Amino acid sequence: MSLDTITIVCIALLGILLFLLGANVTRNRALRGAGNQLPTDPTDRLMIAVRAHGNAAEYIPTMIVLLLVCSVLSDSWVVDLLAIAAVFVRYVHAIGMLTSRSLATHGPLRDVGAMGTYLVGLALGVTALVTI
Repeated sequence: MSLDTITIVCIALLGILLFLLGANVTRNRALRGAGNQLPTDPTDRLMIAVRAHGNAAEYIPTMIVLLLVCSVLSDSWVVDLLAIAAVFVRYVHAIGMLTSRSLATHGPLRDVGAMGTYLVGLALGVTALVTI
């Protein structure tokens, strides 16, 4: 078993993104101080930070596992392409969320990131199945 360098770097970048988004939540909580730590207003910066991290935590671990499985099962360039695509769509989605004025509205970065996440995730799942 040997993982490709591109896949390893992409997995690392996905992990880094997840931890940076978590640190951003901590930063926003510290800035808030003793104020409301559980906001529900979709324009609240803490709420946006929490959801950006939460969304990443919902998808990144599964993408990493699928990338590992696909890498073990195949040495195809397709796995590298999917790894790069995973990093791209997750970073685009995070940027789209963090730059949004409100979670109640969608923007092009957030939408491209979300749709890309679904497509890359499905492609990784199918790749794992067909390379068994």
